[in-house]
Amino acid sequence: MMLLPGLMQGERAFFPLQRFLRDRGYQAHSWGLGRNFGARTTGAQAEQLIMRLEAIAAANGPVTLIGVSLGGMIARLVAHRRPDLVREVITISSPFAGSGKATNVWRFFEWFTGERLDDPAVAARSAEIAAPLPVPSTAIWSQSDGLVAGEICRDSHGRSIEISSSHLGVQIRADVFLAVAGVLEGR
Repeated sequence: MMLLPGLMQGERAFFPLQRFLRDRGYQAHSWGLGRNFGARTTGAQAEQLIMRLEAIAAANGPVTLIGVSLGGMIARLVAHRRPDLVREVITISSPFAGSGKATNVWRFFEWFTGERLDDPAVAARSAEIAAPLPVPSTAIWSQSDGLVAGEICRDSHGRSIEISSSHLGVQIRADVFLAVAGVLEGR
């Protein structure tokens, strides 16, 4: 599996979840790209991430992608573009199923990444991310998130697990650990 951090987060943001998963016998790889600056980090077509994913999949077979917030959206993009490399996608507080403006951070996203939500290329990429995935998916989401609207963090095409959490630090919550483990174990 590969862990994809949220906007501005680096690989250390996943250390507790990564350790939890490794203690249970899973190979939990970081995404290997440092901090998540959106397309500036992964490439406009997620090329850098796909190259890393190809290497992991070549050694271990298709990979489960687990992404928080923007990391989950990137995981969905990669699953659309290279479903042969992806076993399943687990998103955590990822606002993939609606307008980016249904978040309290859209202005910051535009400023930080340099991308405008109304840019045709960004809109097309968002539509691709929101489309039903060709691989199994699970959305872990919260109605009390505070930064993103819970209703745009899930869709009717995949499994949905509701938790009670704020957006910040969601990837270090015990209930998220248990939800991820449940999905991986087929519960």
